[in-house]
Amino acid sequence: MSKSGLLLELYSNLSTTGALTFSSKTLVKKMLEHVEFEGAKLIIELGGGDGSITRGIVDKLDPGTELLVFEISKSFCSTMEKLFPQENVRIINDSAENIGKYINGQQADYVLSSLPFSFFAPEVRNNILSQSKTALTQNGRFVQICYSYMLKNLFKKHFGEVDTSFTLKNLPPAFVMVCR
Repeated sequence: MSKSGLLLELYSNLSTTGALTFSSKTLVKKMLEHVEFEGAKLIIELGGGDGSITRGIVDKLDPGTELLVFEISKSFCSTMEKLFPQENVRIINDSAENIGKYINGQQADYVLSSLPFSFFAPEVRNNILSQSKTALTQNGRFVQICYSYMLKNLFKKHFGEVDTSFTLKNLPPAFVMVCR
């Protein structure tokens, strides 16, 4: 899909993408600073979108690490399947509420998310966060990109400890919240 097609998909589904533009390289780098790729067995990405975060993950991914990318847009999934044909990368066209169906009893070292939690109904938010926490190893981390600091309280309800950083080098400026 062309860049203009990706942008059309982004704007056509603003309630599920929750973004005005795709994540900047600076924001992706800031998010991935919180990931120890060496030795990770399973990483889950929620909201693959155009693949900008996925690209950052794949570029650092150990060959033995599996990456599951959840995306509800069929168009975005089709594009990402072409961009990421690696055997250890699975693009899943399903809601993040269904993580448990795809991990086959494994636990993830990281769940990386750019989902627009502000736009979701409370039960959807809670289902996704509950599934994410259950999917993580005991020392696993949930890393979320978001545009509202107010979401920190939501994440604290599920994870207890939330560290926050901020970058101006994204449109709009964004927070990265690391939850344990």
